Amino acid sequence: MVPRVMRYASARIRSAAMHGWAPGRRTMDIISMLVGLLTNTLDTLRLLTETYGSWVYAILFLVIFCETGLVVTPFLPGDSLLFAAGVLAGAASLNVWYLWFVVFTAAVLGDNTNYLIGRFFGHSIIESGKISRVMKPEYITRTQEFFRKHGGKTIALARFFPIIRTYAPFMAGVGRMKWIRFFAFSTLGSAAWITLSVGAGYFLGGIPFVQEHFEIIVIAIILVTLSPSAIHALQARFRKPRTEP
Repeated sequence: MVPRVMRYASARIRSAAMHGWAPGRRTMDIISMLVGLLTNTLDTLRLLTETYGSWVYAILFLVIFCETGLVVTPFLPGDSLLFAAGVLAGAASLNVWYLWFVVFTAAVLGDNTNYLIGRFFGHSIIESGKISRVMKPEYITRTQEFFRKHGGKTIALARFFPIIRTYAPFMAGVGRMKWIRFFAFSTLGSAAWITLSVGAGYFLGGIPFVQEHFEIIVIAIILVTLSPSAIHALQARFRKPRTEP
């Protein structure tokens, strides 16, 4: 199933490169690109780099910005995309310094956009229920619990937890965290997340085992980053309420 999806996505990307992003095909081309990045991150990113050259930095910027800055797009690839970009940088297909600057800027701007949306429109958005399918109550609860446990450090730590990193800036805005404090934690967390993710791909991408089992390694990375949240959720689910003596 995945190879068939990947072949279709690759064909759409090549077609867009040859014929341009015509209005009638633009939506399907973008969807195909996103499907490719979700199902076969490294090969799709390599194809985008070969097809669009330096414009791939703009694609990386948009994906990381939206994954962080819009509460409706937590499904976009983050860790796997940065790791794959690091692999390509290690193979000299991308400039590692340009890459780091572009995705760091995207992450910080995305965080701050999400914070401002939460600060000025957060309560209205939550109460309206219009995006409840994406912004599920359990996601909000999980993020709030993370805030209670780690305080302001949540903004930095959330960078390493998919889904939570999308909602943490929004909830910080809803809770009216001081912007200068938010910005400091956001900058620190973004720098650490990007350096570790891109750096891992850059230094490990040349190892034959990593190249041959890239999808498995990406899944392992995602599982490791999700495991603390999963463990916490299971503990909360099965924890017996304390009874008063």
